[in-house]
Amino acid sequence: QVQLVESGGGLVQAGGSLRLSCTTSGRTFIPSMVWFRQGPGKEREFVAAITWTSSNTLSADPVKGRFTISRDNAKNTIYLQMNSLKPEDTAFYYCAAKRGIITTLAREYDYWGQGTQVTVSS
Repeated sequence: QVQLVESGGGLVQAGGSLRLSCTTSGRTFIPSMVWFRQGPGKEREFVAAITWTSSNTLSADPVKGRFTISRDNAKNTIYLQMNSLKPEDTAFYYCAAKRGIITTLAREYDYWGQGTQVTVSS
């Protein structure tokens, strides 16, 4: 069974940095790996994506230039480096995966972690 476990969330002041980790387990790698987030009163939204076999990445406009997604295949881990954090980044962050091409729609993802809270104070 595929499992995703996030870590690294916390409380940080505006302008600070955090690095989230998502460690995967299971019989096989699921090709498309993404980070989503859900802030207060908002729907779950796409943040960034990567695959296990390509260095190409995709990120949402609000985080471009500030967040970087990366992977470590040997550790079965996906990272989200978050710099220059803003209060608007406050959300519960989820790691998710699915087979097939990357999409930005949460409903199309099959596997989810438990999430980790990121709170950015002003």
